[in-house]
Amino acid sequence: MMLTAPHTWGKYSPDKIFAVVAEANEARKIYGNDQVVNGAPGTFLDETETIFCLPTVEEIYRNLPMNEVVAYSPLEGTPDYLEAAISHVFREYRPEGHIKAVATPGGTGALHNIVANYSSSGETVLSSEWCWGPYKSITEDAQRKFETFSLFDGDRFNVGELEQKITKLLQGQDRLVVILNTPSHNPTGYSMTSSEWQAVLDISGRLATAGKSIILAIDVAYLDYTEDQKISRAFFPLLANLPANVLPIICFSMSKSFTMYGQRVGAMICVSRSAAVAEEFFETNQITSRASWSSVNRGASKILSVIYSNPELVKRSDKERLESLQIIKERAAIFSCEAKAVQLNMLPYRSGFFLTIPCSKPQAVCEVLKEKNIYLVPLAKGIRVSVCAIPTMKMRGIAARIKAAIDFVRE
Repeated sequence: MMLTAPHTWGKYSPDKIFAVVAEANEARKIYGNDQVVNGAPGTFLDETETIFCLPTVEEIYRNLPMNEVVAYSPLEGTPDYLEAAISHVFREYRPEGHIKAVATPGGTGALHNIVANYSSSGETVLSSEWCWGPYKSITEDAQRKFETFSLFDGDRFNVGELEQKITKLLQGQDRLVVILNTPSHNPTGYSMTSSEWQAVLDISGRLATAGKSIILAIDVAYLDYTEDQKISRAFFPLLANLPANVLPIICFSMSKSFTMYGQRVGAMICVSRSAAVAEEFFETNQITSRASWSSVNRGASKILSVIYSNPELVKRSDKERLESLQIIKERAAIFSCEAKAVQLNMLPYRSGFFLTIPCSKPQAVCEVLKEKNIYLVPLAKGIRVSVCAIPTMKMRGIAARIKAAIDFVRE
């Protein structure tokens, strides 16, 4: 006898990432930490494999007044937090137009609200073939369909197929949510260029004809882990030129940028030439927040408010983050160089926490690697390597072992 409603039947699916992390932790107990490579976590681990927190963030958090830690936040988030989130995301590239923000529990909360409020039951949400798995979970949990387009055309963003999919889907529905994750895409590490963004915005403006609308959910979880912080934000002013029926919504998270992973604070930020559209966004999404999680973590959101009240704190946290970024870049460079040497194919990587190796039997390859105490995440068509988590001393030789495992499985 099933007590849950029919639409929930068959819903259970264990999270691959957390499952692999748990396996790696068990292996550590048996073989010792030095003998195990845990390439699954989505958190930055320092060279001692300890989860890292920005020192400025820790200092502020430990000195917050208790009333700021335990009090409720307003449904939409405190005004100082929302302005700080907007300031951090855009910096000197703040677009013109009407900008509104609503606090959410990380970028996940932002995506939840976008799917809930800008698509209807049974409609389709579009994202890239290589993507963060929960995009599909969030979509299907809301009783929507999930469809993808090929992310790459060679080593560039596949603008052509995106246009084809948008055209097709808008023939059967009036609104379309498109989820794009850039810069430092999870799981590939790819970052869209400003010219690629311009092409996407041109397509959206042209295809959102009368009676149709396109909502661009822009997941910028890894915004601050790019090689050039200015280049990664340079596309934001382009958002000001869109028609009112194309709505970009930026999904911001403090998880990566401010190492507050488990505190679950982020924001959804819209940019529109229409004051009415922006106000609708603000009013609608705060009510959905109330119906979903009530309000966000006030203590963690206060940290961002404090940082952005003092330019020196912004500089300090930027410097601390840059030091961790340099470590990640060094790890990725080692892997990329060794992958090229052993002719291991990898998807175009620019920056960020992860890189991906395409292969036809990822689960089988990962099982072979586990026998060598190397724990990586199998995806539908490849293997994700967490360069954010594997210390530099353990990174050497991993590319060759992956290549050997793929060749072994192929045989």
